Amino acid sequence: MINTNIILNVYKRKSLASPLSTQLLYGDKFKIIKKYGKFTKIKTEYDNYIGYIKTKKFIKDLKITHKISKLSANLYSKPNKKFILSKKISFCSLIEVKNKKKNFLNFDKYWISKKDVYPIKKKDLLFSKIKMFKNIKYKWGGNSFKGIDCSALVQIFYKFNNRFCPRDTKDQIKYFKRNVKLSKIKKNNLIFWKGHVAICLSKNNLIHAYGPKKKVIIMNTIKTIKEIEKKSNLKVKSIKNESN
Repeated sequence: MINTNIILNVYKRKSLASPLSTQLLYGDKFKIIKKYGKFTKIKTEYDNYIGYIKTKKFIKDLKITHKISKLSANLYSKPNKKFILSKKISFCSLIEVKNKKKNFLNFDKYWISKKDVYPIKKKDLLFSKIKMFKNIKYKWGGNSFKGIDCSALVQIFYKFNNRFCPRDTKDQIKYFKRNVKLSKIKKNNLIFWKGHVAICLSKNNLIHAYGPKKKVIIMNTIKTIKEIEKKSNLKVKSIKNESN
């Protein structure tokens, strides 16, 4: 099945009061495991994540042609900037372009500016766009411009570049095999604590969706390590090369 909601919450249990597990973006594929009235148990195709969504009607097929390359892209009801809609679509959403008109592309019932999308096979340098998430609020289970957590901030850039990465830090730390010494850290290395991960922007600075600061923030690497050890009593578990 294919999600055609702009953002769809996936919950840990069959309740809207349940903690958020993750979110499906437009175009994300999933398998229905079982329906429970107002809720449906699903497994995501990209990372085999299991959770519950509100029961809705979904489509069975979508021929993905493009992906959203902007943090949050405007949607239009017609191929004209005068017809802008109030909703936006998030980075790494996947769409099937059906029509083109001037500088606009049509998918579903929407139009979008051509400059806000990439062809599905196009890639960037892995974390080259990550600073666009700076100051986006921290949201447990989130993976969009409306809110994101630390492991989703890592995962979404692998997904955007047509590569696999697990959803949770406990699985990411196992997935990435190549260890790096603190004295040898460099751009794009991943620093893991228990339940947390940050991405190195350089030898001296990192970016992470940081719960205590309630947002995605750029910080000095050594100061961050000391702060997390002092405030959360957590030491660095591992530093990984971003590529296996």
